[in-house]
Amino acid sequence: MFFKKQFYLIYLLLLSVFISCKPSSSLPDPLTAGWKEKKVCELLEENKSQRILKCTFAPGIGHERHFHLPHFGYTLSGSTFKIKDTTGTREINVKTGSYFNSNGIEWHEVLNIGDRTAIFLIIEPK
Repeated sequence: MFFKKQFYLIYLLLLSVFISCKPSSSLPDPLTAGWKEKKVCELLEENKSQRILKCTFAPGIGHERHFHLPHFGYTLSGSTFKIKDTTGTREINVKTGSYFNSNGIEWHEVLNIGDRTAIFLIIEPK
């Protein structure tokens, strides 16, 4: 009986960790999220090990609130963005050729406030 209780408690603990690590189902991922009902990201490749997105933001175009799983990003063409997330709102100049690694983003929304079209590659490992 003691071992059954221990097993049950361990099972519940692992289940709660698994559930808490899953992204919020109430927010779209970057591929599903768009801007004013138009897509900004396209699927370039998806296989058993990764998903690759190309996201394009003309001046005045943004990305509605969405979440990200862990990913690597590369800027094919940069611009200036207004970003809102859990830390507040800020403006950043994203340079062409810059890249970044992310452990995931609970949520954010972005708007291209620059005068150039920005293009990003997003690589999500599975």
